[in-house]
Amino acid sequence: MDRGLYIAASGMLAEQIRQDQIANDLANASTPGYKADRTSQRTFNDLLLQNSATGATVGPQSTAVQIDKITTDFSAQPVKDTGEPLDFAIVGDGFFAVQTAQGTRYTRNGQFAVDAQGRLVSNAGDPVLDANGRTITATNGTVDPRRIGVVALTNPVKQGDSLVTGTPAGAANGTVRSGALEGSGADPARSMVDMIDSMRAFEAGQKVIQAIDETLGKAATQVGSTS
Repeated sequence: MDRGLYIAASGMLAEQIRQDQIANDLANASTPGYKADRTSQRTFNDLLLQNSATGATVGPQSTAVQIDKITTDFSAQPVKDTGEPLDFAIVGDGFFAVQTAQGTRYTRNGQFAVDAQGRLVSNAGDPVLDANGRTITATNGTVDPRRIGVVALTNPVKQGDSLVTGTPAGAANGTVRSGALEGSGADPARSMVDMIDSMRAFEAGQKVIQAIDETLGKAATQVGSTS
């Protein structure tokens, strides 16, 4: 009985994490250049079958569920024309480089603006960099897209909703297009279906816990009183 409670509870905790990920995708369905996440699960039995450090066999463990990993789909999305002179989209591979307080970060969100100093900045106010890592100054409120650097990254990792960290690998093959933005990688229809599926799995765990609780209650109140 106790094992059943742990199994159900672990499944509910895993679904909570999955729901947070799906909700974040839904919230960014209109964010330019956003990259959607995917959550995968695995059982403790599979997870602990061998020692991850030495490879030595551990053997079967108590069955339960936990999040295996959350992966990001970095594939390019369709580009949509906006007509705004400071909107930029990368057609193909690569990332814009921006200078943040934590160092250089990367993004596919090209919804830029010009700050009080005349620099091209991201929607968070971080200066956009050229191919040589220098800030870009606008001319009459516009910027030639050829001046904006496009960086190739290895092992990109999301940091928040728009920024990415990774190892620069030179110039990317993508080209910058002005007056356009890359669409969000989040699919609202798919996210809603995934959310419904996750909610049903969460509710199933609740029902299992309720059933076990009722069984334990009967065992405590009825079995002990049987003459």
